[in-house]
Amino acid sequence: MQFFRSINHVDAMTFDLDDTLYDNEPIIRQAEQALQAHIAKHHKKAAALTPNDWQHLKRAAIAKDRRLASDMGQLRRVVLTAALSGTSADKVEIDVSKSDDISEAVEACFNCFYDARSNFELAEDVHQALKTLSERLPLVGITNGNVNAQKIGIDGYFETILHASTTRPMKPARDMFDEAATCLRIAPSHILHVGDNIIKDVKGAINAGYQAAWYACNRPMKLANEPVSVLPHVALDNLNELTQFL
Repeated sequence: MQFFRSINHVDAMTFDLDDTLYDNEPIIRQAEQALQAHIAKHHKKAAALTPNDWQHLKRAAIAKDRRLASDMGQLRRVVLTAALSGTSADKVEIDVSKSDDISEAVEACFNCFYDARSNFELAEDVHQALKTLSERLPLVGITNGNVNAQKIGIDGYFETILHASTTRPMKPARDMFDEAATCLRIAPSHILHVGDNIIKDVKGAINAGYQAAWYACNRPMKLANEPVSVLPHVALDNLNELTQFL
C-alpha cells in the first residue's frame, strides 16, 4: 500500500467491477467467441461480416445516438439488429415491446453473449474481502460494464450496483458517483472509491469529491505505465488492504 494523499475517515466504499475485482479482457474475449459461434450457426449473412464491418456498425450507432457510448447492452442490441436485418445502424430503432423474428433473434444473440460474459467465478480472496467490508460498511458498485452481478455472486455485498446506461453517463462523468453518494446518504469526502482506471475511476472519483483507491487486478501496478493526470489517495497491493480503513 502506498499513500499519496491524506485520507478522511471512510464511512462507505464504492467499487468498480471490471479489471478491479476480476480480469475482464479474457472474459469478454470468450463471450465474443461464443457470440460469433452462435451467429455462425444461426445467421449466415451476419457471420460473413468482417471485424471492420462490425466496427463500422458500432461507430454508426454511436454517431446517431451518443448516449449509446455509455450503454454497452443497448449498443450491442442496436449493432446486432443492424447486422441481422442488413440495415444501416443509423436507421435502427429498438423497441423492447416489439416481437418479431429479428427482435427474437437479436435477444437470443444478446443473451448468448451476456450469459458467457458473466460465466466466471471470482477468486476466493476477493469474496472474502468484499464480505468483510460489507459487514462493516455500506458498499455500492459503480461500473461502466454490464456484468450480471447476481450470476457471479457479488450482488449480496452491495447496497446497489449502478451500471452506465443511456441515462447514466459512464465514468469519468460524475453522474454515477453523485447517485451513489445520494443513495448512501454519505458525504463524498467520506466515501472511498476503488477502481483500476486512472481516468475513469481515480480522476472521476476525485472530481466528484470522493477519495480514491487505485487497484488493478489485471496488470502491474506501475503509475509510470498509466495516463496519470491526478494521483489517487492510495494505491493498493491487494483488496484485503481495504480492511485497514474499517
